[in-house]
Amino acid sequence: MTGKAKPKKHTAKELAAKVDAATTNRGGGKAGLADRSGFEKGGHAKYECPHCKTTAPDVKSMQIHHDAKHPKIPFEESKIINRHAVHVAEPSKPRPGVRGSLRK
Repeated sequence: MTGKAKPKKHTAKELAAKVDAATTNRGGGKAGLADRSGFEKGGHAKYECPHCKTTAPDVKSMQIHHDAKHPKIPFEESKIINRHAVHVAEPSKPRPGVRGSLRK
């Protein structure tokens, strides 16, 4: 007997959640720093604010950042720096992934 409705083994949902948590890049740590900076491996931080050098993955996120941090300066999409166009990543280095890992 196991007790009051306590499962004896781990459920498939719980095991899948553990695998997902272990193999998904959440953006933290050294790997996340390289991913956010975008210089090392050509990460997801594509655009850079011309005023404070903060990075963002898309124009909409950059506009939200600009409205929050630089409200007195008018937003001009043409002044945003595209870091992927400026810096070409080395093909020998693996690009950072949002999901997945070599560990399974």
